[in-house]
Amino acid sequence: MSDDYPSVPPEITPDSREASSETPPAEPSPQIWGEPVAGGAPVAATATPYYDLRYPADLQISWSWPHLVLFLLFAVISLTVIQGILMVFYAPHQSMSSQQLETYLLSKPQFTLGSMIIWYAAIFFFLYVTLSLLRGHSFWECLGWRKISSRPGERARNPTVYFFAGCGLSLFVAILSSRLKAPDNSPMEELFKNRQTALLFVGMAVLIAPLVEETLFRGYLYPLFARSFGVTPGIVITGVLFGMMHGAQLGWTWGLVAMLILVGIVFTLVRARTGSVFASFLMHLGYNSLISVAALIGTHGFTQTPVGK
Repeated sequence: MSDDYPSVPPEITPDSREASSETPPAEPSPQIWGEPVAGGAPVAATATPYYDLRYPADLQISWSWPHLVLFLLFAVISLTVIQGILMVFYAPHQSMSSQQLETYLLSKPQFTLGSMIIWYAAIFFFLYVTLSLLRGHSFWECLGWRKISSRPGERARNPTVYFFAGCGLSLFVAILSSRLKAPDNSPMEELFKNRQTALLFVGMAVLIAPLVEETLFRGYLYPLFARSFGVTPGIVITGVLFGMMHGAQLGWTWGLVAMLILVGIVFTLVRARTGSVFASFLMHLGYNSLISVAALIGTHGFTQTPVGK
């Protein structure tokens, strides 16, 4: 498969350079993964790696647009199936309007958060099988989870810098959006009316969401967009999609959505500058952590309505 790339280019040694200058090897014929070679042995998926010198190491990916189409189809179908199954178990027996049913289900953390956790697990399983298991790559490394390394001439940064930078970004966004408020009937407002659901949601926002969202947006989507449209457009497109994904939670209050688009662009910019999803993950972790702590303090553990509401 011509779109499989290793994480590093093939090493060229002085001996191999000298040998190649004396007797240039015959160019091998194109080989399809899994086809037998002359001796009859099948070729493994990693036997003849290919490195595209047009892209840096953090943009060497093994997937393309057809894979994205399959991923989106799987994501939509799996979410529909998971929510449908859980709805059968947790929906009330008496008849309700669609709005009453939505409110009832949002009060059930088994449905609201359970469906999301199961869906996240299904998505990761799909990516693991199609990108790692079938292609012989390291799952986390191929999705951009690398050690944060400084560029030549730049001073190495402590990883905690990115965590506290995310906290600072969270505070900055909170100040900018202090006069904006999601509608009272938004899914997020309904979710936080139930204390148990709100506490579990906060836990998921800190422990699960940064890992999943950074892997999907900055690890999976951004490299594909950057290779197809360029680094800067890739950063912007990824940030826009990140903000739009949270639109329904905010009742499509466009001021708040715009703030999250800005946050998504910053996260992606950090990912592009460092070449590592780990850096943007730490920023996302700091961002969500400060929001969660502020929500817990402002509501006394979700036992009171926050001041000003």
